[in-house]
Amino acid sequence: MSRIEEVELTNMCMISDGKGNVLVQNKVGNADWSGWNFPGGHVEKGEYVTPSVIREVLEETGLTIENPRLCGIKEFHKLKDGKRYIVFLYYADEFFGELKSSKEGEIFWYPLSGLVKSDKLIEGFEDMLTVFTDDNISEVFYERTEENLKTVFM
Repeated sequence: MSRIEEVELTNMCMISDGKGNVLVQNKVGNADWSGWNFPGGHVEKGEYVTPSVIREVLEETGLTIENPRLCGIKEFHKLKDGKRYIVFLYYADEFFGELKSSKEGEIFWYPLSGLVKSDKLIEGFEDMLTVFTDDNISEVFYERTEENLKTVFM
């Protein structure tokens, strides 16, 4: 059995202003995955993971983050093709630049404490938020059973 599998690598970053607010993006343009989330995107072929999150945040927000810290991952297997999908979850509170929205969606500061109560979040965001905010959890993944998906936090 081969140990090699096809994997899609992505990233997401929770950026804090140090005053209880985080940078939120209202993701648009994809009917299957729209709503509020944190900025991020794909790791390009040949690109390293941490530089990819710095690049994605700059492209989507106008901000350059410094010293992003990996706080965990989210992973699952896509139903369509069985490909493993990994999201590297980062935290940053050091940044500079001028905040601006992009074609990915509007960017704005929002109280972290209010996010869990919002009905505007992208599907699965609450699970990632747990990894971002709980120092005892570093991973969320989904086990498929014949009846449903089971969310597992590690």
